Amino acid sequence: MTTLIRLVGALLGTLLGFALGLLILTNADTVIDAPNRPAFLMAMVAATLLFGYLAIPYVTTRPARWAVDRLAHAGAGEFALGVAAIVVGLLVGVLAGLPLIAIGGWAGSVLPPVVAVVLALLLLWATMYKRDVLLPAVSGILPGARRRGGFSQIVIDTSSVIDGRIVDVGRTGFILGTLVVPRFVLDELQRIADSPDAIRSNRGRRGLEMLTALQKDSISPVEVTDETYPEIGEVDAKLVAFARDHGAAILTNDFNLNRVAELQGIRVLNINELANAVKAVVHPGEEMTVKIIQEGKEPGQGVGYLDDGTMIVVEGGSRSMNEEVGVTVTRVLQTVAGRMIFAQPRDTPAAG
Repeated sequence: MTTLIRLVGALLGTLLGFALGLLILTNADTVIDAPNRPAFLMAMVAATLLFGYLAIPYVTTRPARWAVDRLAHAGAGEFALGVAAIVVGLLVGVLAGLPLIAIGGWAGSVLPPVVAVVLALLLLWATMYKRDVLLPAVSGILPGARRRGGFSQIVIDTSSVIDGRIVDVGRTGFILGTLVVPRFVLDELQRIADSPDAIRSNRGRRGLEMLTALQKDSISPVEVTDETYPEIGEVDAKLVAFARDHGAAILTNDFNLNRVAELQGIRVLNINELANAVKAVVHPGEEMTVKIIQEGKEPGQGVGYLDDGTMIVVEGGSRSMNEEVGVTVTRVLQTVAGRMIFAQPRDTPAAG
């Protein structure tokens, strides 16, 4: 196919060179002597033939392949944005080309469409270059762009898969949209599973098991995509690029990835934040029963846990080790690691 296209380019180059050579000879009687005109015409034809043969793939097949590849990986929002940019660019080009028609001749016929195509391509390039800003700005108009109500795709990172809680979340049906597992996340899990470090290897195997369970049990559909972003090295950077290109959210429990994605305007669904949000709300003065299972950091303190994993520090609780104790909440502390509750036994007067 490429050879045929090159031959067509050579033919077009020959015709163009012959016509251009004749045009130059007609308007340059005194510049080129009559005996040298056949050689000049042959040189012109040979040059344009060679140029057409070598250059035509760069203006036909290669741009076409690039465009098809970009369209195959573009989200609906990017596609609509690109089409809108081309239409607007052509309209502006037509308006800008109207005065050029008055020139007349071949210039008046060729320049207007060339100007329209060039302006359309320039506007398309500028639109795609600034798509990160434009897509959120027109999210209410373009399909596939980010919406307040949810996301059609939610891309999963490695840490959330290894964590395992995503399987339980998927079973609840609270995730609205398709869970997407990129190929580079699977590759990273495989590398971790093949690690000579036993702990790291176990984490990788657990992640692969969690993915299998997620595909089997999740109410939301789970999709594996083969996009790899070979030009990007870090997996987190690949995730951000994928989410940006597809208007997707990122599901993670990685604090650093969370920050980087949010700085680039990408919505993040953090499992740790979800876990903290669904924990029971406890206020000072409430009473409850807790089993003391270990000693606290301070002398006399005992530590227990609620069913949702919230730590309760009981003053004087070390005296009731491995016993259930009725306690009164004295204060609640929210930390980066989660929520901590401080309490004291009910038979002890609460501190003011």
